Amino acid sequence: MRLLAKGAVALTAIAVLAGCSAGSGSNASGKTQLDWWVINPSSPTAAKAQDKIIQDFEASNPDITVKKTNRAVDAHKDALRTAIGTSAAPDIYDFWAGPGLGGELVKNNASIDLSSRYTEYKWESRFTEAALEPVKQYGGFHGVPWKLNGEAMYYNKALFEQAGITKLPATIDELNDAAAKLKDAGITPIQFGGTVNWHVMRLLDTFLEGYCGAETFDKLVTKQANWGQEECVTESFTNLQKWSKDYFNPGFIGINNDESSALFFSGKAAMALEGDWFNSQIKDKAKVEDFGVFPLPTGTGRMYGFEQAMYVTKDSKNADAAAKFLDFMMSTPVQKETLGTFSTQSVNKEVKPTETDELSTSWAGIFANAKGLYMNNDQNLSQSQTTEYWRIQNLVATGGLDPAKAGAEFQKFLDTSK
Repeated sequence: MRLLAKGAVALTAIAVLAGCSAGSGSNASGKTQLDWWVINPSSPTAAKAQDKIIQDFEASNPDITVKKTNRAVDAHKDALRTAIGTSAAPDIYDFWAGPGLGGELVKNNASIDLSSRYTEYKWESRFTEAALEPVKQYGGFHGVPWKLNGEAMYYNKALFEQAGITKLPATIDELNDAAAKLKDAGITPIQFGGTVNWHVMRLLDTFLEGYCGAETFDKLVTKQANWGQEECVTESFTNLQKWSKDYFNPGFIGINNDESSALFFSGKAAMALEGDWFNSQIKDKAKVEDFGVFPLPTGTGRMYGFEQAMYVTKDSKNADAAAKFLDFMMSTPVQKETLGTFSTQSVNKEVKPTETDELSTSWAGIFANAKGLYMNNDQNLSQSQTTEYWRIQNLVATGGLDPAKAGAEFQKFLDTSK
């Protein structure tokens, strides 16, 4: 898919974006102005942490100002795909490092190879190997690791106890049984917001990893296996339809993830499939001790997750200042100060978790015990493939498509797409 939109509508959008982007590289005071586009923070605490990073950096670098623009996930994607290659593009952008998202922009020449900066700032020795792998996958170094997030199942302890669940699920079958017990006890088993497709996708991805296994999952997402010929694909879509019909919060398709999360925080849903960033949201909205978290019980030992990186756009006039800001953001003091706010684990190898609450220690164990990583499928697939994956997912979830036909339907699209 091309990054730059055509026609009058796209030109209007670019004009609007240009109005909120520096473009010229400096502001009225003559200082270098960095435009930083970053996805909306997950909590008020995270928003304050972003602002403090900027304030502290500007205090140490009085000749540079940072103009931050936050957007919701889908708006952020759309703005970048419209602005890249124009004067409206930011100097630094936050994006996921998987081949279907960050990789799409890298392949379309959106970001610069930061190899010389890695040498200058000794970044390669600063970051963990797990954090470095995603930014090295395209050759050179595209992006600076910012967050390596895991995703797992949060649960309400009191509701599990009320339903008679005394053992945390360790397999997909046990997860199915737990959901059934919760429903039988009159409790909504899990919350999802269906207006954002990637939220429900997390459960489908989990079923695919669990029913298909790691090797077949990887072959499916790299087009080395046929979605229409693997029985495990049909099992996954069938289970998704059962969960959406019997276990999701009623009306899930009409609300977003923030609205559905409110059900979890208020004790109206027993589980939430979320990332380690959810810790800070729980701390802001509920009592940490009321909740627990366990790894998704796929049986493969792999952790579900993804990395976000900060990229410097190819046409930035402020690459030196951008590198200086990123070096500051990923430095040991800043990473120590913000640990637990954006993620429970730092990409900086010198920074170790210090939180002692149960959620944080559980996450430390999840990361330590992980036997590899399987990524969200909107990271693995191209934009057009992801859109089709979501369309089929939603049809199955709402009863509009027979699960037995879903794999073949998706394979038909893959066979005709790039």
